[in-house]
Amino acid sequence: MSETRRAVFVISVAAELAGMHPQTLRIYERKGLLEPFRTPGGTRRYSQEDIERLQLIQELTSQGLNLEGVRRVLALQEENRTLKRKLDKLRDKVDDLEDEMERKLEEVRKSHRHELVLRSEVRHLFGEDG
Repeated sequence: MSETRRAVFVISVAAELAGMHPQTLRIYERKGLLEPFRTPGGTRRYSQEDIERLQLIQELTSQGLNLEGVRRVLALQEENRTLKRKLDKLRDKVDDLEDEMERKLEEVRKSHRHELVLRSEVRHLFGEDG
């Protein structure tokens, strides 16, 4: 697990780091904007990634977006990340296919060179001039 995803902050520390009241974090969680890790005892734990998300939410609301607008922006960002991961995988597959095609093409070239050499030798053996 990356350091930014380790849930280590209790709600009071997370709220202070994000510059907001702990109740605001609870509201954001109820609205589905944030999903902190829960300990077996039910205590919320926040990661650095959660803090950054809270700061983004704060920035978007300060620019005039309501919470539904913020939720939509966050959903679109996640969709964008998902699509980027898929695109990266597709690019990797295309690269692999191009490499494979290049190898096969080289095999065909070698095979044809070999056939041309054999034909030339046969013609030479039978005294044909080409």
